[in-house]
Amino acid sequence: MRNKYIKIINGYEIKPGADLREANLKGVDLFGAKLKGADLGNANLRRADLSYANLVGADLGNANLYGADLSSANLTNAHFQKANFYCANLEDANLTGANLWEADLQSANLTGANLYEAFFVRVNLEGANLEGMIIDDGTHHEDGTLRTYVLLGKK
Repeated sequence: MRNKYIKIINGYEIKPGADLREANLKGVDLFGAKLKGADLGNANLRRADLSYANLVGADLGNANLYGADLSSANLTNAHFQKANFYCANLEDANLTGANLWEADLQSANLTGANLYEAFFVRVNLEGANLEGMIIDDGTHHEDGTLRTYVLLGKK
């Protein structure tokens, strides 16, 4: 019997913890894919549908996510160092604790995205839609919890 969490796409095994480094998954349908802890470093996911995917703790460093649909995806604690999200859809995505060091989010849709405790250093947000995005400023309330904000402006 075949494991319901494993798919074969373009010859790649799509499953939790998969080694998909440098995989060419351009334009593939990965809707709801279970890729928790997968290594997608340097993968080509240009215009791929990753909506509702589980990428908790996945490594997507240097991945090409240009125009990808990551709406409502669970990207908690994922690594996106130097990833290209140009024009990607991250609406309502959960990026809690994600590492976005030097990521390119230019013209990305981050409407309603949760970036609580995300690591932002030298991130390009030029032209990105930040409306309703949840962030923290690294400072704490008197009770020890992080100060959290919801951005109300469109850009």
